[in-house]
Amino acid sequence: MWDRDRIRIVIFEANTPAGKAFDVALIIAILVSVAAVMLDSVPAIHARFGDELYVVEWTFTILFTIEYGLRLWCIQHPALYARSFYGITDLLGILPTYLSLFFVGTQYLLVIRVLRVLRVFRVLRMVRYVGEAALLAQALRASRRKITVFISTVIALVIVFGSLMYLIEGQEHGFTSIPKSIYWAVITLTTVGYGDITPQTPLGQALASLIMIMGYGIIAVPTGIVTLELSEASRRQANTRTCPACAVEGHNREATFCWRCGAHLFRTEPEATELGEGL
Repeated sequence: MWDRDRIRIVIFEANTPAGKAFDVALIIAILVSVAAVMLDSVPAIHARFGDELYVVEWTFTILFTIEYGLRLWCIQHPALYARSFYGITDLLGILPTYLSLFFVGTQYLLVIRVLRVLRVFRVLRMVRYVGEAALLAQALRASRRKITVFISTVIALVIVFGSLMYLIEGQEHGFTSIPKSIYWAVITLTTVGYGDITPQTPLGQALASLIMIMGYGIIAVPTGIVTLELSEASRRQANTRTCPACAVEGHNREATFCWRCGAHLFRTEPEATELGEGL
């Protein structure tokens, strides 16, 4: 009879035969379930195989529900895992089916399950890619304040430019309100340019040209911010070791304790080795 630690090693670790087999089977099940949802959205297939696909959908949902329950049961701090990226993704992968009992069509949101395939990086021991993902996440977290200031500045600019264009062009040229003019300023500053609203007066066209030129410079700002933080975060290398308490990854190679909850990373290492040798 397996205890909670052995079940946790199989479910969360990919460095044992049983753990790798579990993750491979899970990834295959995820891909099949997402394919079934996508096929069910095709009218001709739904008309012919709708009942069969409905059974397939509920079968996978029940299996993933049991798996999610086991993940919460075998981890020391289930609340930490439930709030993590994988924990939220696991939950979102089963909720749409249950919501479809009350809201028609929500089952198609099950395509969110495809995000769970990101575990393939752990299964295939792609340490380099796991490390890069961790570095990118650290860079985004470190730059969030600068990005917030940048976005706030951009919002202020589009409000000013939109209001100016509303005064310059007026309703007769399609700028029927300030919110509509702000929408035009957003798509112009971001260089998207749908063309559904265009300035007609020389002054309006001059202002539009200025906004478009500014747009090229503004687009480069967040890239520079994230790149700077990424270079700082690259000093630390991540590996695939999973915390036995909260299941978080991305620890430094020399780390002894979890960066998130402080648990000892090597507490169950002998058990993991014993399990790997016995399977």
